[in-house]
Amino acid sequence: MLQGNNLECMRGDRVLFSGINFSIKPGELMQVRGPNGSGKTSLLRMLCGLAVPNSGEVSWNGSDIRSLGEDYYSVITYLGHLSGVKDDLTTIENLCITSALAGVEIDKKTACEILQKMGLEKREALLAKVLSQGQKRRVALARLLLVQTKLWILDEPLTALDVSAIELIKNIIERYLAQGGMVILTTHQEINITATVTHQLYLS
Repeated sequence: MLQGNNLECMRGDRVLFSGINFSIKPGELMQVRGPNGSGKTSLLRMLCGLAVPNSGEVSWNGSDIRSLGEDYYSVITYLGHLSGVKDDLTTIENLCITSALAGVEIDKKTACEILQKMGLEKREALLAKVLSQGQKRRVALARLLLVQTKLWILDEPLTALDVSAIELIKNIIERYLAQGGMVILTTHQEINITATVTHQLYLS
C-alpha cells in the first residue's frame, strides 16, 4: 500500500499544495487532476522519491520510502510527461535500452513483438527522430508491457496519443489493475478506467 501523509510542496515562497493525504491498495487507481502549475508533476516526483516534500511523508507498506531506497524503487515504474526517447536510436534500440535500465533484459524478437502490440509495426528499425510525437509516446509506453512492478506512476501518459492509442493504453492499465497492480496518473483528458476503487485527487 502507498500512502501520502500530510504532504506539502513549495516552489520558492509559494505553496503549491499542502495537507495532501491518500492511500492506494492493490487494484486501485488514483487520478491526479488540476490546472497547469498546481503541482501535479511535483507530487508524482515525490511519490517516486525524486523530490522531497517540504513536510509530510510518503510511505510504502508503512515505511517511509526514503528509508527503503532500492527496495522501493524496484517495485515502481515511473514514466514522466516527456517521452525520453532518444532521436538517434532506432525504435527497437530505445525499447531495449529503457527496458534494460528498468531491470528487464529483452532480445530483439521480443522487442519487435511488443512494438507491434503498440501499433508500431514496420517502424522497429526507424530512427526515433522520424517518428511522430504520438509514435514516440507509444515507444515510451511500450515498457509497460514488460515491467513486473507493483506500482505505476504515470505523468500525462496520454499526451499526443490518438483515439486508438488511448484505448490501447486504457486496456493495458485495466489489465494491470485487474492483476492487482496500482496506478497513479495525471491526465488532462477524460478517460474512464475500470478499477476496484478509483480515487480522484484534485490540486487547485
